[in-house]
Amino acid sequence: MAGEIFRDPWGIPHLRADSARDLAYVQGRVTALDRAWQLEVERHRAQGTSAAFLGPEALSWDCFVRRARLADTARRCWSELERTDPETAAWLRAYVDGVNEGLASGPVPTPDAPTEPAPAPEFARTGLRPGRWEPWTPLAVWLATHILFAGFPAKLWREHAVAHLGADAVGLFATDGPGTAGSNGWLVAGGRTVTGQALIAGDPHRFIEDPGVYQQIRLSCPEFDVVGLAVPGVPGIAHFGHTGTVAWAITNAMADYQDLYRERLRRTGAGVEALGPDGTWRRAARHTETVEVAGEQPVEVEVIETDRGPVVIGGPEGLDGGLPEPGAPPVAIALRHPPRVTGDLGFGALLPLLRARRVADVDAAVDRWAEPVNVVLAADTEGGTLHRVAGRVPVRSAANRTRLVAAWEPGHAWQGWHEPPRAGLTDGVAVMANQRGPATPLGVEFAPPHRADRIAALLAGRERWSAADLSAIHTDTHLASAAALLDRLAALDGLSGPAAALRDRLLRWDRRMDADSADAAAFAAVRGAVVRRLAAHPAFAALRTPPAYPAVFRPWLALVPRIGYALEHLLRAEELYGIDRPAEVRAALEETAARPPAGTWGDTHRLAPWRALPPEAPGDEPGLSGDHDCVLCTSSVPGLTDLAARGPAARYVWDLARRDNSRWVVPLGACGVPGSAHHRDQQPRWLAGDLVPVVTDWTRLRKEPDRPHRPAAPAEPPHPTDRADPSPATDEPHPPRSPMSDPYAARTAVHEQQVDGFGRVRVLPLDVTADVPVLHRWVSEERAVFWGMNGLTEQQVAEIYAHMDTLDTHHAHLVVKDGVPVALLQTYEPAADRVGECYPVQPGDIGVHLLLAPVEGDAARPGWTAGLLAALTSFLLLGLDRRRIVVDPDVANAKAIARFLKQGFTAGPEVVLPEVDLPEVHIPEKKSQLAFLTREVAFGG
Repeated sequence: MAGEIFRDPWGIPHLRADSARDLAYVQGRVTALDRAWQLEVERHRAQGTSAAFLGPEALSWDCFVRRARLADTARRCWSELERTDPETAAWLRAYVDGVNEGLASGPVPTPDAPTEPAPAPEFARTGLRPGRWEPWTPLAVWLATHILFAGFPAKLWREHAVAHLGADAVGLFATDGPGTAGSNGWLVAGGRTVTGQALIAGDPHRFIEDPGVYQQIRLSCPEFDVVGLAVPGVPGIAHFGHTGTVAWAITNAMADYQDLYRERLRRTGAGVEALGPDGTWRRAARHTETVEVAGEQPVEVEVIETDRGPVVIGGPEGLDGGLPEPGAPPVAIALRHPPRVTGDLGFGALLPLLRARRVADVDAAVDRWAEPVNVVLAADTEGGTLHRVAGRVPVRSAANRTRLVAAWEPGHAWQGWHEPPRAGLTDGVAVMANQRGPATPLGVEFAPPHRADRIAALLAGRERWSAADLSAIHTDTHLASAAALLDRLAALDGLSGPAAALRDRLLRWDRRMDADSADAAAFAAVRGAVVRRLAAHPAFAALRTPPAYPAVFRPWLALVPRIGYALEHLLRAEELYGIDRPAEVRAALEETAARPPAGTWGDTHRLAPWRALPPEAPGDEPGLSGDHDCVLCTSSVPGLTDLAARGPAARYVWDLARRDNSRWVVPLGACGVPGSAHHRDQQPRWLAGDLVPVVTDWTRLRKEPDRPHRPAAPAEPPHPTDRADPSPATDEPHPPRSPMSDPYAARTAVHEQQVDGFGRVRVLPLDVTADVPVLHRWVSEERAVFWGMNGLTEQQVAEIYAHMDTLDTHHAHLVVKDGVPVALLQTYEPAADRVGECYPVQPGDIGVHLLLAPVEGDAARPGWTAGLLAALTSFLLLGLDRRRIVVDPDVANAKAIARFLKQGFTAGPEVVLPEVDLPEVHIPEKKSQLAFLTREVAFGG
C-alpha cells in the first residue's frame, strides 16, 4: 500500500496516502514503528495475557479480562462490523496490516538520525517478541482501555458502604472518585472570539502513561485531511480532531451504562446453571482458561456467562468476598454492558468523523457512537455549533443504576436505549468538565462543579478570545473545593500557638495549588491529616477492610481514597455518623503544625506516570501545579499520597479561523522509545502550560525516507508469552512442553487448550509463507486424496491459501500439539460457500474442513483423534461462540465420516456440491455427506 510519512520538528507523524484505506495502513505502520512496545502491551492486556511477561502484578487484570470475555466481545463486534459496514471493516483491516508490517520491520536508522536508540528496549528486557494483530485487536484494545470508564466497580463500593452505613452513604461519598477519568473542554463561539470563528479547547484527564495514551497525528488523503489525537492501536481520530472546516472534542459524560447483577449459580452434571427472573434455572456458558504468569505457576480461570452477562466476581461456590447469607444459595456477580449485548462498539463512527465537513456531519457520525458515553462539542467555519451526549445508555430501573440487583428478581431487564440529550450554548460558550449537565438524566455520580464553574467564570472575564489566550485557562490552579476545610478551620478556637499561626496563614492563602507554593503544601498536609483521621474513626471501622474482591477493583473499595475525594461532602454534611468533625479537624491541624512540611507543593506533588515496566534507571519526575478539583487537574490521593498519577494526558486548542493557528501538547513526547529525541521533548512545554504549533504546511515538514517493507522474521521462542486469545482449558496433569523447544511458541494462537491425557493444543492463524511447505507435504500424501490437492505444486498450494487469506468468510489455521503441527483446520461461513446452496443454513452455523496429520506413532494411539477433536470443538463452539458445526466429507471418505459420527455428529443428507473456479485452481463438483454437531450435544447446553 502506498503512503508517505512526514515529521514536524516535534517528531509528530503527518501521513499522506492515495486513499483512506492506504492511509489506515500507514497509520498502523507508523504507530508500530513509534510505539511497538506500547502496542504489544495493550494487545496482551486486551487478551488477558500480560502476566506472562509482566508478572504477578498483572494477574488480577488478566483474570478480569478473561472472565469479562473482552476478547470474545471484540470478535463479536468485529463480525458485526464485517456484516453491517464492510467499508469500515476493510479500513480497520488495513490498519492492522500496517501494524503487523511495522512490528515486523522495526525502525531503521536514517541519515539524519543514525544514532537513534534501539527500538523498544523493553522487548529485550522481557524477552517478548511482537506478535500478530488480528482485525479485531483494535476493538479489543478499545474495550480494555475503556471498560472501567463508566466506573461500574463504584456499585461495589456503594453496596459495601450502604450495607454498613445505610442509604445516606451513597450521597455522602458521591464524587468523581479515584477510578474514573474525566476531562475539561470548552467551546467559544465566533461571536466571542477575535477572528469571528469558533475556538474549542480542553484537556483529557487520564492516567499519565509512558508512552502516552494519546498520539498526535495528521491523516491526509484525497477524501480528508485531519489533525488530532489518536489512541495508539485504533485507527482514525476518535476523540479530538480538526478537519480544517470542522473540529470536535469530548469529555466523559459520567453516564451509567453498565450493570452488575447478583447471580445464583449451581453446578449440575452438565455444567453450571443460573436462576433467572422467571424462577427457572437456565444453562450458563462455562469453560476454563489458563493464565500464564512469569516466574510463577499458571493460574486456571473459570469463565461463566449467564443470560445477563459474564460473571466477573465469584462463581457457583459464592462471592470471592465471603459466604452468602445463611440459608441463601451462593451468589456471584455478572457484568452487563452494551457492546456485549449488541455486538457494536461504535467503530462505524470513525470514518464519518474523518470525512466530516460541517457540524451536521459530526452530529450524524456520533449518532453511531457506543462507548464510552461522551459529551461532544463541535464547531465549523459556517458558524455551526454542537453540544450533545453521544453513546448508548440502556433504559432500566433506577435500582440498576445505583447498586447491584438480583438477577433472579423481575424488573431489572433492559428496555431499549435512552435518546442522547442535547444542550446549547450560554452567552456564546459551552463548558464540559464531567459536571452535571446534559448527561444528568443518564448518570448517578458526577464531578463536583468546581472545574466547570471556574472555566465559565474565566471565559466570562474577557469579551473576545484568541487561540493564544486559552492556555491560561488550561493551567489555572484555583482550588474552590478548599473552602469546606478552610471554613472548618476558621471556626476553630483554643488552638496552640503554632496551630493558630498555621490556621491564620491558610486563611490568608490565595487557594492556588501552585508547585512553588509553601501554603499549598501546608493545606495539602492538613487535608491529608483530616482524611486519615476520619478514615481511622470507629464510625468507619467496617469500611476499612473492603470485601475480598479481585485486586483490579481495589481502587474503588479503599476507604482512604474514598474519603479523600469525598472530603468536601463529608465536611459539609449536616451530620456524619456521630463523628465530632471539629475535633478531628483540630487534631489534624495541631498534628500538621507540630510537623509542618518543609518545602513547597511541587516538592511532593510530583508526576508518577504508569509504565508497564519500571524504568531501569529511575529519575526524578517533575513537580506539578494543580490538584484534583483545579482546572489544572493533576490528581493526588489526599490522605494517601501527593504523587499525581492522573492529569492532562494532552492539551489542545482548535482554531476554526486558521487550523495552523491551533496548538497541542502531550506530557512526554510523540515517540514511545525511551531515550529517543522525541520521547520527552514536549514535557517542558506541558509543565509550563505552553503548547506546540500544529503544522499544516507540507513544505515545513521533513519527509521520512522510505523504509524497506520486510516480512516478519522467523518466529523465535525466547519467552512463553505470545499466547493470544484465551480459550477453554481443562486441568493440566502434565507439565507443558517447554517453549524453548517449541518453534511455534512465539506465534499468536486464537485458541489454546490443555486436554487431559492428550497434551496442549494450539490453533494458529495460517502463515502462508512459513506453513505452506508443511501443508504441501500433507496434501500431497496419498491419504489426503479427498482433500483435492494431490499433484499441486507448493506454489499452487501457496496461492490457494494466499487467496483464502484475503477472504473475510474463510479462514485457515495450523493446529499444533505440544509444539508439533498435526492438522490443518479450515473454517468458513456456510452462507458464503457452495455448501450453503445445498442445505438450509441456520444462524450460528460454522463450516469446517479438517485434515489430520498425526506424527508417527500418534495415529495408532487410542483416543488421539478424539482428544484433538475435543479441543477443536471447544474452539469452534465456545471460542467462536457458534451453535452448530457443519462438515461435508466426500461420501467415499468412509473413515472421516465414521470419525465424525463417533465424535457425536449427526448425519445429514448426501448432497452434490457444485464446481467452483478460483483464480488459482478449479474445484470440481463433489458428492458429500453432510453432518452436524450442535453445542447442546457437544457440551450439554
